[in-house]
Amino acid sequence: MDQIKAISIPTPSFPDGAAVSHAPGGARSSGFMDTLQHAISKANDIQMEASQATEALMTGQSQSVHRTMVALEEADVSFQLMMQIRNKLVSAYEEIQRMQI
Repeated sequence: MDQIKAISIPTPSFPDGAAVSHAPGGARSSGFMDTLQHAISKANDIQMEASQATEALMTGQSQSVHRTMVALEEADVSFQLMMQIRNKLVSAYEEIQRMQI
């Protein structure tokens, strides 16, 4: 009889040498989680900068309407991007929930 050979599953490679680390309590921390947290933080910073630019324009501390409008548009685009990422994550979660085991 033929012998059954073991199936080798390729291990994923992470860009820039980022490896999956194990956090205390058995939780796993990955590059994706760090990237997502960084993106959320960056979007929040952009929103705060837009708010400060708007306040400065309204109080007369700044005369740069152009800078304020650019900051507002950057904030709008970053917010729309975060909403699309959220929608994709929710969609992926719902798809996983529909899978039968």
